[in-house]
Amino acid sequence: MSRIGKKPVAIPAGIKVSVKDGVVTAEGKEKLSFALPAIVDVEITDTEVIVKQKKETLESSAMQGLTRALIQNMVIGLTTGFKKELQIVGVGYKAQVQGSKLVLNLGFSHTIEYQIPKGLTITMGENNTIIITGADKQMVGQAAATIRGYRPPEPYKGKGVRYVDEHITIKEGKTVG
Repeated sequence: MSRIGKKPVAIPAGIKVSVKDGVVTAEGKEKLSFALPAIVDVEITDTEVIVKQKKETLESSAMQGLTRALIQNMVIGLTTGFKKELQIVGVGYKAQVQGSKLVLNLGFSHTIEYQIPKGLTITMGENNTIIITGADKQMVGQAAATIRGYRPPEPYKGKGVRYVDEHITIKEGKTVG
């Protein structure tokens, strides 16, 4: 049995979790949902959610832990939210939010316009920092990875878009003679 999957998920006040037609839905400030795997069951009480396996198999044990983690992430997202920070390093590299788009100048001959998905908030911090916040952990991480993918940090000078806590190993350049 999955050790993580056995733990119940506490439901704080103001959050409502329900299961209908194989879809788990959590409602608070926003509404998040995901499809429940067929090999697990979910029991919901007033204060907690318990994920159980239908059969004791290796696959259902893995799905039990996954389902519990996804429900936990939905509850955390609706209460506190998730945040990723990206830092832009490089001369002339900059970003700005214009309406529902993030406009990036990353050393190309053109600007890159990233359409901000619904449910996410992108703001600019100090020192060319992009702050991505939202209730859906997967969506926040995917947006950060997409923006980083436009110009990943290069290994010689470290120029590019990187996570704030990311460490880039700088290589030594060629030596003459």
